[in-house]
Amino acid sequence: MKQHYFVFCKEELLLEKTPDGGYTIPLLEEPPTEIKPWTNVMNITPIDGIEVKTYRIDHPICDNPRYEMCGLRQSYYKLEKSLYQKAGKCHELLYWDANTKFCGVCGAPMKMDTEISKKCTECGKEIWPQLATAVIVLIHKGDEVLLVRAKNFRTDFYGLVAGFVETGETLEEAVAREAFEETGVKINNIRYFGSQPWPYPCGLMVGFNADYVSGDIHLQKSEIAKGGWFKRDNLPTIPEKLSIARMLLDAWLDEK
Repeated sequence: MKQHYFVFCKEELLLEKTPDGGYTIPLLEEPPTEIKPWTNVMNITPIDGIEVKTYRIDHPICDNPRYEMCGLRQSYYKLEKSLYQKAGKCHELLYWDANTKFCGVCGAPMKMDTEISKKCTECGKEIWPQLATAVIVLIHKGDEVLLVRAKNFRTDFYGLVAGFVETGETLEEAVAREAFEETGVKINNIRYFGSQPWPYPCGLMVGFNADYVSGDIHLQKSEIAKGGWFKRDNLPTIPEKLSIARMLLDAWLDEK
């Protein structure tokens, strides 16, 4: 029976070239690469009834006319949406597997107990994959929106105010706190837009719109390099299509 194999080497995903010049995920009866004795081949939720497996390899596949290695982010532009999303889930589970080899309580080795949990071989502690939940918000002031450039951005583009949800917070409280901490502005009318898995490495982004209330922009210098109010006709470079930040901005740009 053929199965989808999502094969990763570090952050790169193995893609299979198609006759029409496109790309897909290998759909085979046997794995597309050699399986080492120590390789953990993980079973993932099927796609349309087709079984899915994922594992890591130590070295990228090179000089093979059938296959090509591609960064997970870049695969968004090469794969159909369902395969890209499944690749993200596979990447997250492989990251979890690699970082949970030993028990956090007693230090003994962990082993797979179910397809999505592990159990300590000594004390029996059970663990499951965890998500880091973050909020992201497009702040409106009339016909302007607030955009910021984080210091950790690799290129000179502007994004939205964002940050991780802290223990004991609601999502809306996290939105208001991050807006004030990063830019010094107060907001209200916080309204849910949508959410997005963010497998870089294991996040969930929850998007909101909100309205400006008061305050001058005072950037959090430790995290934000630049920031300001922008209209539709003077936007800087904005995030790429795969991100919920871009989805929020595109929805705003499409408003009449």
